[in-house]
This record gives sequence, C-alpha cells and structure tokens, in this order.
Amino acid sequence: KIYLWLLLIAPVVLLLLPIDFFDGGQSICVSTLLFDQECYGCGITRGVHHLIHLDFNAADEYNKLSFLVLPVMIYIWVMELWRIRRILKNQP
Repeated sequence: KIYLWLLLIAPVVLLLLPIDFFDGGQSICVSTLLFDQECYGCGITRGVHHLIHLDFNAADEYNKLSFLVLPVMIYIWVMELWRIRRILKNQP
C-alpha cells in the first residue's frame, strides 16, 4: 500500500515544485561531462517538468523529445496504478 501512495503522491509533488526547480545545477550526463557534447536525453527531465507546468516553449527548448516522453510516462504510470489496484482487489 505504501507503493500505491507513492505512485499517487509523485505527480502532486511534481506539480507543487516550482517550474524552474530542475533548471539549475551541474549536468550529470556522462556525454556532457566527458565529451562536452549533449546527448539525445539531455534536458528531458527539465523539458518534462516544464510540460507538466504547461510551459510548452521551454519544454521545446530543453528537449523536443519531452513531448513524446511525457505521454509515455503517463501511460506507464496509469498502467502501474491499474496493476496495483488489481493486486489489492484480489487480496482477502
């Protein structure tokens, strides 16, 4: 049941975080650190976070793949909630 609560609380936390929460700080991407070259994943976290806050321009600037990643993440999240619901429903 704790896992279910964490799944339910995570989106609320992301909505409550300020829109620029992930914008600053040092990059932890290996490609950026070793080769000073951004990879296809660079900016996904920031882009998705801006999409959650409906800031489409910033999301597009950080990483255009954010528009693909967020719907996939939502789908996986819903499927996981559904799976947990079935498990809890079948318990005595």
